[in-house]
Amino acid sequence: MKTHVLELGLDTFGDVSFDDEGRPTPYAQVIRDVVEQAVLADGLGVDCIGLGEHHRADFAISSPEIVLAAIASRTRRIRLGSAVTVLSSDEPVRVFERFATLDAISNGRAEVILGRGSFTESFPLFGFDLGQYEVLFNEKLELFSRLLSEKAVTWSGSTRAALSDQEVYPKTESGRLKTWIGVGGSPESVVRAARYGMPMMLAIIGGNPRRFLPFIELYQDAVQKLGTPLLPLGMHSPGYVAETDERAREELWPNFRALHDRIARERAWGPVTRDGFEREIERGSLYVGAPETVAQKMADTIRALGVARFDLKYCSGPIPHRQLMRCVELYASEVVPRVRELLA
Repeated sequence: MKTHVLELGLDTFGDVSFDDEGRPTPYAQVIRDVVEQAVLADGLGVDCIGLGEHHRADFAISSPEIVLAAIASRTRRIRLGSAVTVLSSDEPVRVFERFATLDAISNGRAEVILGRGSFTESFPLFGFDLGQYEVLFNEKLELFSRLLSEKAVTWSGSTRAALSDQEVYPKTESGRLKTWIGVGGSPESVVRAARYGMPMMLAIIGGNPRRFLPFIELYQDAVQKLGTPLLPLGMHSPGYVAETDERAREELWPNFRALHDRIARERAWGPVTRDGFEREIERGSLYVGAPETVAQKMADTIRALGVARFDLKYCSGPIPHRQLMRCVELYASEVVPRVRELLA
């Protein structure tokens, strides 16, 4: 079985942060801060940075590829991707064109993670019917998969105009834009990734990560039955790094609570509790603590699931920029090399 080189990355949605006086940071400054965080990560050797797409008040990034292009102009090696691109409410041809352009600007460092997203604000915003949630993603993914050949495309469906022997530009220098499918935990999504021959990125945001083992086995079985090459598996989980376990928990908790309570009110969930927060750190999918604590937990999960990519979502709620910069620094300079040492 082919093995893949382990990649260790970072993700952010550009959460609107607060300053030291508790005032919200302007959206424009949050975006500039994300660029600075990515530049620091690149300089310290992080493999990849992923930016999420959202269209709501608590996140500043609605166009990840534009922010990634700004990052590309100031970095040399870090891979640049979305986390995720909401393909269902976007135009597949334009998504390909934008990321192929980013790939050119960054000298081949672009990648895109396609998904349906965990929020639905983009559907009414761009005039799409939520009742077509499944058909929108299925048809647009089918078209996008054909665009990846970088040859003339003929396609027809019910959600956009048909294409007949259509070329799309620019082409990438490598001939293939690196594309993942984001999966939140449905067997259908797992099989879909295998069918299209795309690597799978698991969003593991709560509970014991080992509960995703059946999905990984399903993906591997589907790939084997389809006769397609076994592609790398990745995962994305939230976390936060500080100098000590206690400091990491105390700095993250009020911000984590603010984010999750806001979402809970929208979705009629119960409020997050400190006990639940602590359980997720101890036995779930929150990677929070001092560098050694986070490294040990990451290594244990990577070993258990056999993933070749781990992206830490390092911002959850309105954490001040200076604290995020310190988190990125500790992750890059201490967590990443320790994880590699533990897995050597």
